[in-house]
Amino acid sequence: MKNTHNRRSFLKSSALASGGMMLSFSWFSSAKAAEKMPERNAARLNLPEQWSELTGYIKITPDNVIKILCPNPEFGQNVMTSLPMIVAEELDVDWKNVVVEMGPHDNVKLGPQFTGGSNSVRMYWKPLRNAGAAARQMLIEAAAQTWGVSASEITTKAGVLSHSSGKTAKYGEMASKAAAIAVPKEVKLKAPKDFSIVRNSKKNTEGLKVVTGKPLFGMDYRVDGMLIAMIQHPPAFGMKLKSFDATAAKKMPGIKDVFSFKLYDEGFEQGGFDTRTFNEMIAVVGNSTWEVMNARKKLIVQWEAAGDVKDTMSGRGGKREVTVPGRLETTSSQFELMAEYAKKPAQQLRKDGDPETAFKNAAQIIERTYNAPFLAHNCMEPMNFFAHVQDDKVLVAGPLQAPGWMEPTLAKLLNLPADKIEIQMTRMGGGFGRRAYGSYVYEAARISQKLKAPVKLIYTREDDMTYGIYRPMYTATYRAALDANKNLIGFHVKGGGIPENPVHANRFPAGAVDNYLAEGWEIPSNITIGAFRAPRSNFNAAAEQSFLDEVAEAMGKDPIQLRLDLLKRAKENPVGKNNDYDASRYIGVLELLKEKSGWGKPENASKKRGVAAYFCHASYAGHVVDMVMKDGQPYVEQVTSAVDCGVVVNPDAARNMVQGAVVDGIGQSFYGALTHKDGAPEQNNFHNYRMIRHSEAPKKIDVHFVENDIDPTGLGEPPFPPVFGAVANALFKTTGKRYYNQPFKVEIDKPKS
Repeated sequence: MKNTHNRRSFLKSSALASGGMMLSFSWFSSAKAAEKMPERNAARLNLPEQWSELTGYIKITPDNVIKILCPNPEFGQNVMTSLPMIVAEELDVDWKNVVVEMGPHDNVKLGPQFTGGSNSVRMYWKPLRNAGAAARQMLIEAAAQTWGVSASEITTKAGVLSHSSGKTAKYGEMASKAAAIAVPKEVKLKAPKDFSIVRNSKKNTEGLKVVTGKPLFGMDYRVDGMLIAMIQHPPAFGMKLKSFDATAAKKMPGIKDVFSFKLYDEGFEQGGFDTRTFNEMIAVVGNSTWEVMNARKKLIVQWEAAGDVKDTMSGRGGKREVTVPGRLETTSSQFELMAEYAKKPAQQLRKDGDPETAFKNAAQIIERTYNAPFLAHNCMEPMNFFAHVQDDKVLVAGPLQAPGWMEPTLAKLLNLPADKIEIQMTRMGGGFGRRAYGSYVYEAARISQKLKAPVKLIYTREDDMTYGIYRPMYTATYRAALDANKNLIGFHVKGGGIPENPVHANRFPAGAVDNYLAEGWEIPSNITIGAFRAPRSNFNAAAEQSFLDEVAEAMGKDPIQLRLDLLKRAKENPVGKNNDYDASRYIGVLELLKEKSGWGKPENASKKRGVAAYFCHASYAGHVVDMVMKDGQPYVEQVTSAVDCGVVVNPDAARNMVQGAVVDGIGQSFYGALTHKDGAPEQNNFHNYRMIRHSEAPKKIDVHFVENDIDPTGLGEPPFPPVFGAVANALFKTTGKRYYNQPFKVEIDKPKS
């Protein structure tokens, strides 16, 4: 921890605590001038000229209340509990005295503030520990000065400072004095064996508010004079607005205005997470949701073919021109097109050894192709956002995963400096990657700017499901070459999709096979896609893990043993130097899974079981799925899960996250599919987009974690991908048939010829 900051500015910032102590740190970059303050009374204070940057606020009041602000937005993964737990651990306080609040948007002071990519705990682990430890050290120094003793003689426990002489003081008693002490340049962190808060389950800090219906979500956000807006977008991807007649709609009760608007001006340079599903839309604005919904039905609209569209993109690959094709796409034709592309030469992503010769000389070649459709995110809270755009300032508020990515685009769209834009973050009713893309935020801002009034934009479920953004369509062909002794001598994966390929070329079994080839190809599309819980991995794991079971069967090996044998090779004598995974951690998960599930034990011999394990987002997860036939249909009765995500901060919350991933994975693998006909989505609500139901969830999901002292790695996404493969492998054991196309239920229900 090496901060440079103005001591005078630190004293001033600490004074915000009104007699207590407020600490604010960052270990991401150098100190910069303050722009925003989280305290409501900051405007009347003489703000510091310089503010030591922060990844978290720690505020200690004289009456010993410890307030910790969470930097990252929350969508159910419980960062509002786990991140403050990390601070509280090193601060050494009593958890019952901790009050948690959502921090303001300020990625200068609070770090990236990105909830996604299973990054929250992994990204903030060290910075928040440092923040807590620094505050604790300052409190110790304050007590040492007050008592006239050496700081080394003072200990802390549960928010109390103690000296061998018998003197004690609560943190609150020393808070004001501690605020005047220089921030330590070096701090000592606890050894994991000494943790008392981390690794001990704590209840969700917002749980009571959630179950009692307190206003937490974007849908709950209200201000006086707020209008409601809805959008009419084209009915199909590849179409655009031609003309419209809003005469009848404007006459409806409560309607303030109906107008068309463009999301981006001509030539607008989009950021890395900006999207342009439809650029010109119709906004209907009125007093209430019901009035706006009814008025929208009265619109008379003509649409026309959009033709090819050129976009200017920046970020994630640098500035570039992208041509979006104008064709009206149909799912059956898309699969046919992917099958054609799969036969063509593709981009080589990795090559080890001489795979061509290995396959030429093979005694047996196993080849299988796997397919999966688009998937809709279907967050329980449909997309919504509030905006109040004024001439000299902007307030936006709502559920979003990445405020820092959206602020620059808002500033460009509205032609205002970023420091005039205030972003307030609400709790999200689900995210899964969907809320990392900001078009709905920009739409709300555009509408408010036009009306010069506060507006909340609301998507209906139908809007949400037919507007994008989706998990891409994928296909992959896997090939394995066996010699005469059933040894695996070659492995080849060739994957593609619309509009991206799913292949992670440097993941297992890369590094475990002498002759290995990975290839990829892509087909452009106007159907907008985006991150979907464990992007690409959610398909890659399904295909790869299903295929490995077939390879094990052909080799006459137990499925887990084959994986362990390959990983042992990757650990002891790896092929290549770019392998993404740690073979030892991968082995640890499989061994724990084997033990906890009783895999291979005689008492489980009659069970119809499938196994899969996968690495992504720096973590390792595996599942054993036990399946039975129930009312003539396959049913996942029980799941045993094993995960290595390093130190588990909040065990109960971590188990909940794995259980949620398992249920989600079962549902998506059996039912998930969004199809198109002539560019139009064929599913628009839950009556025809099938989701898993309560009765279809497993009776038991038994979750286990590998115990180690590795810094936390990802957890929100890693348990999700291997569920698909485990379900597919269990289906084979249950039905005697291999399934290669998701969703599996479509094939299960096909009439037998």
